[in-house]
Amino acid sequence: MSTSPDDPLFIAEYTPGGQTALVDAERWPTLTAEGARRLESLRSHPDAPAWVHATGDRLSAEAVERVREPLATSGWLDEHLDIARRLPAYRRRAADLRGLEDFPLITRDDLVDDVSAFVPLDADLGRSVHGSSSGSTGRALLIPDDIEDTARTFHLLVALAAEQGVEWMPDSSRMALAHVVTQRQAFTYASVISSFDQATMARLNLDERQWTNREMRARFLIAQNPQAFSGSPTSLAELLDADLVASLRPVVIFSGAMALSGALRVDLERAYRCPVIDIYGLHETRPIASSADGGPFVVLDRRVHVEIVDHEGLPVEFGALGEIVVTAGENPLLPLVRYRTGDFGRLVDVGGRLAIADLEGREATTFLAADGTRVPSVDLTQHLQAAGAHGWSVTQDATGRVSATIVRGDSGRVAAALEALLGRGVEVEQRATLSELGAGKPRRYSSNA
Repeated sequence: MSTSPDDPLFIAEYTPGGQTALVDAERWPTLTAEGARRLESLRSHPDAPAWVHATGDRLSAEAVERVREPLATSGWLDEHLDIARRLPAYRRRAADLRGLEDFPLITRDDLVDDVSAFVPLDADLGRSVHGSSSGSTGRALLIPDDIEDTARTFHLLVALAAEQGVEWMPDSSRMALAHVVTQRQAFTYASVISSFDQATMARLNLDERQWTNREMRARFLIAQNPQAFSGSPTSLAELLDADLVASLRPVVIFSGAMALSGALRVDLERAYRCPVIDIYGLHETRPIASSADGGPFVVLDRRVHVEIVDHEGLPVEFGALGEIVVTAGENPLLPLVRYRTGDFGRLVDVGGRLAIADLEGREATTFLAADGTRVPSVDLTQHLQAAGAHGWSVTQDATGRVSATIVRGDSGRVAAALEALLGRGVEVEQRATLSELGAGKPRRYSSNA
């Protein structure tokens, strides 16, 4: 990795150690001698990457106990709306906001313009850290994160694993969680989880440019032998490296941030013989729903309320496709009400639980067929997955011409299926890795026809 200011792509904030502010006693107030030993072993491993940042959970002994249990959900929405009425964003019209339906829909732009208007005036800012989210638009947003909410989210992952029959317990000989990204520059750090017996965890950049060679990357991961991995499909696809498959034994894998294709899910499940749980959520809202079988995303049993609205922001009938709107009450520093996610899906019932089906992140795209009919992108998704594609980008220009770029899968089958759906020829190109589709959250579909 280049850290030279002469590099035209150099960004100062990604200089290793450049953002360090606290000492270990402040990062982990309950850190024991054994926890410190594990942490130092992780930090100084001979194959470790150059850690960009240093961060900890900052949990007191009392907080460690609190975050192990989920927040109560009984009556939470009424309490949440009462808090929201006192936010600067709503105080002038609080008297008119009697029920959830009276609150206006808000968007990411509202938060970008003035996120402080959505932070309670009596919020305990001593528990805050900030995280940055670029979203799909590229407009950066600094989000006030609560340290206890962040720590509690880890235990949500443990609970989701338990629902799949996985007993995920602290193991002093293994890293508890490796959160993996794949990008040219990224914040990386080594840490311990105070509420999980001070087991180690890390945020790792799997981009080969961050390691001396692939062997170094493999040796480090094999030495840590993470119990669980989390990351976007682009990053998780890196785990299909033959050397890693032969040596790593995760008990569970979590995917998020981007759409997980059925083919990649199956390949990861076969490679590691463990559940792959797809989590739908935003940084702003926290986790919303999850899918462990590739079916609809079941809304989580936590302080989250989901609505579906049409283009005008009006509620649709149950089962109809529309934009997902979320009211989220897990983060006390950002109590959101009726937040438009920009994602699309429809509400369904799965075994008596509310779920989101036909989820298409950041778009509700339809394609124009040669006969003038409109074909929803979900129809394309079904055939792309059936052809074994790990990821894809399908575009239609203003003239109706369609081109597709796929990662893995049967390009001939994809071309035949899309041509049958759209009644027009489709050019298909193939790529070797998901990262070749583009950095960040590449659009899966777009149509200008």
